[in-house]
Formats: sequence, C-alpha cells, structure tokens
Amino acid sequence: MTYMYKIGVVGDRDSILGFKALGLDVFPVLEPDEASGLINKMARENYAVIFIIESVAAGIHETIDRYKNVPFPAIIPIPGNQGSLGLGIEEIKKNVEKAIGADILFGDK
Repeated sequence: MTYMYKIGVVGDRDSILGFKALGLDVFPVLEPDEASGLINKMARENYAVIFIIESVAAGIHETIDRYKNVPFPAIIPIPGNQGSLGLGIEEIKKNVEKAIGADILFGDK
C-alpha cells in the first residue's frame, strides 16, 4: 500500500496565500483553538510536513508538542508576513542542544 503524503501551511491568510502558488495546501486560521483542531485533523490525513506561522504556533504549544516524538507530521514554525518571532530558530537550538549536549550554534562566549 502506497501513501501519498501532503504538505500544508497553517496561519493567517496574508502570510500563507503565497504558498498556494507552490502547490501546497493552505489553511487560514484566526484562533488558536481552530489551529489546534486543524493540526490534529491534518495529522490524521497524511500530512507529512506542516508549516505553521510562528504567531499561530505561539498559541498552541501543547498541540505542537504532542507531535514532537512521532515521525509524522513534522511541524515547522516559519515567520509570517510580520517578521520572525524567533520560535523556529529556538526549536532548532533546543534540538541541537538535546542531540549534542551543548549549544554549538549560539553558545555564549
């Protein structure tokens, strides 16, 4: 049996519409509860990668954390059209520290 994995983008309409031109599924949301339910639904519907605008991700940490230890979906925070909140880079930093045991990317000198 072959699965067709999908890629989706969740966030405010202005930040995500450009991704539709790339062939990605886009899901505009306004409220954290709406985003949380949508992420859970996408996980059940074979989305392998879910990009989420950082401002939306900030309101649904519990939902995102639920998927950190499973192979799919990979939930990746990205900056919105208002700029970066630093959530995506903070996650990378945490994962590197966890894997290596030290902050080799941004270590204070």
